[in-house]
Amino acid sequence: MSFGLRVRDMTRLAFQLGNNWISLTGAALTTSSAFVLIWFWFMEITGRPEQVNPYMGILLFVILPALFVAGLALIPLGILRVRHKSKLAGETPLPLKAVDFKNPGVRHLLTMVGILTFVNVSILGTAGMKGVEYMDSNQFCGLTCHTVMSPEYTAFLDSPHSRVGCAQCHIGHGAPALVRAKISGARQLFAVAFGTYSRPIPSPVEHLRPARETCEQCHWPQKFTDNKLIIRTKYAEDEANTASSSVLLLKIGGHSANGTTGIHGRHLDAMARISYVTTDTRRQEIPKVIYRDDQGKLVEYVTEEYKNLSREKLDKASTRQMDCVDCHNRPTHAFQLPDRALDKALAAGRMSAGLPFLKKKALELLKVDYPDQKTAAAKIPVELAEYYRTTYPVIFMQKRAQVDTAGEVVKSIYLHNVFPEMKLTWGTHPNNIGHEDSVGCFRCHDGNHTSADGRTIKGDCDTCHILLAQDEKDPKVLKDLGMK
Repeated sequence: MSFGLRVRDMTRLAFQLGNNWISLTGAALTTSSAFVLIWFWFMEITGRPEQVNPYMGILLFVILPALFVAGLALIPLGILRVRHKSKLAGETPLPLKAVDFKNPGVRHLLTMVGILTFVNVSILGTAGMKGVEYMDSNQFCGLTCHTVMSPEYTAFLDSPHSRVGCAQCHIGHGAPALVRAKISGARQLFAVAFGTYSRPIPSPVEHLRPARETCEQCHWPQKFTDNKLIIRTKYAEDEANTASSSVLLLKIGGHSANGTTGIHGRHLDAMARISYVTTDTRRQEIPKVIYRDDQGKLVEYVTEEYKNLSREKLDKASTRQMDCVDCHNRPTHAFQLPDRALDKALAAGRMSAGLPFLKKKALELLKVDYPDQKTAAAKIPVELAEYYRTTYPVIFMQKRAQVDTAGEVVKSIYLHNVFPEMKLTWGTHPNNIGHEDSVGCFRCHDGNHTSADGRTIKGDCDTCHILLAQDEKDPKVLKDLGMK
């Protein structure tokens, strides 16, 4: 049979069998969802750019395109069902009605079918592109699964990377990365639907893209050649909230012209310098470090603990090539400890250090075990105000506005760092930068990692920084630098 005759017969069959409720339902679904999608895209192009509610986004970018595809699938499904039922009933196929292709009406209909097919393909392609774009958006990642992602999204908005898309670090470029992410997303969707997700979200992320494909697209560790001046102001838990400052030069550089090597140059050189063995999933226990020295020789530094590990423990240990996220393990989703968060708020003038015992009382309120964030938000400002009303009534009357502001700041600190619903509290996610908030640097720089020839990984202060002042009320160095 010629191709023309096949087309003619297929057209006759479609005219004859397409008149059934399944095919008609499919046509209605496809048509209605197409109209809604086109209308929304038109409004998106011509209107002012506004954020779409995440749940409305699921409807517009996921559910409606799915209905459009389902409608297209129902049309041939209905035709096949009619034919199948006719065969089971032993009915002889009805003779195909003649379709006169010379008839202008038939030709116009076929032209319309061709145009609609082109339109459907265009809608489907656009919907797919829009859907992928929406599912890669920060809004979708952070707000759709509100309870699950609330801690990470809150920290993200308050981070230096708040204008970097989630997908840029968590998904990556290319089809394989996208497919892997969507497969993982489907698994996570079921976990959210059935409440089987982890509380809190485990850290570190096991399958995060390599740092050379993410961090180092913007940051280039070998080019950091200068020391960084760090000023840390702390407030005592006394009546005056006494302030003291530490000033240090942090040797963060790469390789400098005078031959010195800083933190980044030593840990993240052009050649792979360091790998390590960790015995826990959170990478906080590092009993063995393998270092490639300047001559290219591998030197192993191990602890006594590593020498005494059982075979079972060694089999479960993992070896990892060090990169940025081994120290910068919370570059975007960082959670503060209460003491440090209060110090920063006081130093920035967000609340007044003139309120007696503010640091001490605020710290007490932050460490209370509240059942949920709603309870904490209601109690913290009230409890702080009540403390000043009963203990310092004159100050309360004179500085009521400062007390209220302090209450809101302390409440905000709690809401940004503690999420009881996700079992995330102070220190749940250790930050490996430095060694004040967690073990951090001392995972390796503890003086206990020794090589076969007796060398030890240094742990003294001057290895990484130069202390210019430590816990001084009025550091002279700041005056000398014109900063006081």
